Amino acid sequence: MGRLGRLSVHLFAAPAGRLFPADVLAGIGAHIARCETRHRGEIVFAVESDMPLGEVWRGVTAHDRALGAFAHLGVWNTQANNGVLLYLLLAEHRIEIIADRGLDGLVSAEQWRGVCQLIEERLAANEPEDAVQAGLDAISALLEAHFPQTPGSADEDELPDLPRILR
Repeated sequence: MGRLGRLSVHLFAAPAGRLFPADVLAGIGAHIARCETRHRGEIVFAVESDMPLGEVWRGVTAHDRALGAFAHLGVWNTQANNGVLLYLLLAEHRIEIIADRGLDGLVSAEQWRGVCQLIEERLAANEPEDAVQAGLDAISALLEAHFPQTPGSADEDELPDLPRILR
């Protein structure tokens, strides 16, 4: 898609709140809290309907925006460096997963891509809440394999569970 096509997609993007109203966000937040009882990792879900047009014009990508959100939301700031951001850019139908350095070498790019494909399938079926929850379950399974809960040890909830609508 060319620059003008990207601009029009972002200009006419539907608000994120249409797919993810407050009750759906609350349900996703509760799901994150349940998932995090299975492992010591931290998961953050952020959704953005569109990017600022100036960024689109300059060629900023969904991955760039996800990296910015990862930093802005402090997903990198966990004790075990095991935070994971699940980011959706609705205007471009893009899903990005950014994982902190504690997961380097533990989870492959193919495994993260598999999570994205799972989400894409549910989104294509027009089931946004189920899509995100399926993705959260898959991310949790990967975190559980590498950062399992240890019986008897306290695990601090380091990041908010409530999803974020950006912009």
